[in-house]
Amino acid sequence: MKYMLIMNTPRDGYEQYLSWPKKDLEANTAFMIAFTRKLAAAGELVGAEGLASPTQAKLVRAGKDGKPITDGVFPESKEFLAGYWIVDVDSPERAYQIAAEASTAPGPGIRGVEALWVEVRQVMSGNEDLTK
Repeated sequence: MKYMLIMNTPRDGYEQYLSWPKKDLEANTAFMIAFTRKLAAAGELVGAEGLASPTQAKLVRAGKDGKPITDGVFPESKEFLAGYWIVDVDSPERAYQIAAEASTAPGPGIRGVEALWVEVRQVMSGNEDLTK
C-alpha cells in the first residue's frame, strides 16, 4: 500500500526556516537526507520532494477559451504543503512509524513533545476498490 506523508508549514514557515541558526539548518538538512536515504535503502521510498515557497504558487483554471487563468497565492490559507514522501509499505502502522520518525527532524531548540505533525494519507490507485 502506498501512503503519502505530508509536511505542512504555517504561512511564515519558509521565512522562519531560513532564519534558523546555521547549525540547526545543517542538522535538519542532514536528517532529511539520511532519513530519505534510509527509506530508499529499505525499499520503501517511492518519491520525496520539498516544495518551493507558497509565494511562488498560483491557482490555475481553464478560461472559456481553454487557456490558463491564474490567480495569486493563497492569503486565506493558514498552512501550506512544504514537502512530502510517498512510501510503499505493508500496513498503515508502518506508514505511521515512518511519519513519527520524520516528525523528529531537528530544528531550533529541542523538539521533544513539540515534534512536527506529519499527515499520512493512503494513495489511491486505479487498481483498488474504492468502495471498501
